Amino acid sequence: MRVYLLLFLVAGAVTFLLTVVAREVALRTGAVAKVRDRDVHAEPIPYMGGLAMLGGLGAAYLVARHMPFLAETQPFVVHDAGIVLAAGALICAVGVLDDIFELDALTKLGGQILAVGVLIWFGIQYTFITWSEGRVFSLDPAQGALLTGLVVVATINAVNFVDGLDGLAAGVVGIGAVSFFLFSYELLRANDLPRAATPALLSAALAGACAGFLVHNWHPARLFMGDSGSMLIGLVLAASAVSLSGQFSSADLTSGADGAKASLLPTLLPVLLPVTILIVPFTDLVLAVVRRTRAGRSPFAPDKLHLHHRLLEIGHSQRRAVLIMWLWAALIGFGSVLASLYTGPLMWSAIGVMVVITLSLTFLLPKVSAPGHPAPDAP
Repeated sequence: MRVYLLLFLVAGAVTFLLTVVAREVALRTGAVAKVRDRDVHAEPIPYMGGLAMLGGLGAAYLVARHMPFLAETQPFVVHDAGIVLAAGALICAVGVLDDIFELDALTKLGGQILAVGVLIWFGIQYTFITWSEGRVFSLDPAQGALLTGLVVVATINAVNFVDGLDGLAAGVVGIGAVSFFLFSYELLRANDLPRAATPALLSAALAGACAGFLVHNWHPARLFMGDSGSMLIGLVLAASAVSLSGQFSSADLTSGADGAKASLLPTLLPVLLPVTILIVPFTDLVLAVVRRTRAGRSPFAPDKLHLHHRLLEIGHSQRRAVLIMWLWAALIGFGSVLASLYTGPLMWSAIGVMVVITLSLTFLLPKVSAPGHPAPDAP
């Protein structure tokens, strides 16, 4: 655990420091978010936060390569992490071009598919699906590649869609990365497997990069991550889940953290976990596509009807709307991890308390503000 904490701190510190450099690069190249009707920021903000996050992830990877626990116990751990970061660098480059030149949607989709192709070419793809009662469905290479492409591309675009308020996307993905780290680490511990694993390495570094970026991205933001950041962190989060399937067989992963076969483990492992962790942006993505196609518009056409916009409409301040969506992400992410690893009334009680707190803060908090007075721009 201390090794992963170190990677978290390294990624966070380097991202924090490089954010200043990325901001200067954005200003010099004209990669600046102009104020539009659908936006909530009141002045132009530089893009390219993804460059700083990529630097933080790269620094954590270089440290991991020199740690015997990761580099020598399981040599494929850092190898697979390097493949994911190479694909991340590719998608980040596409995002940088978009931040500067505003690429069309099909060009960005092509870049996403190319990055996924790098993962699949080097063997980072789903290999099996575990169903209930221990039944296993093995995937042939074509099936695994198709499923990997669908999950990774969907995750990339879900993160891109949710990136609409200061600190929102970085916080949601950071929470998802922490919850997935706990899931993978506890799953390996419960099944007496080596703790050195690519999913844990990537999710710990990703959580650190998001934390380091949030210092500069919290409202009022000094820098946006842009597509260079949203596509990068979406790919890394999804790929960390995919790598769990590739490094361990279905027979290795049979027990929950309490020693029993957890009821939801076959459902969540290994395909649906990234979808579950990112259910908030995925829901926003699906609603946006349905809303726009029903109106006869392109699914990629921007609007101001995302979930975070609706939270602002019911009375939340921008910061509080971000915190509410963080709460929902934490409820679904950590709730899924608890349900997949543990059983019993204590687990369900904890999830129930989380649900009550989240619902109360979402719908009751705006009503306690005096009518006619705007909500304070603070948590």
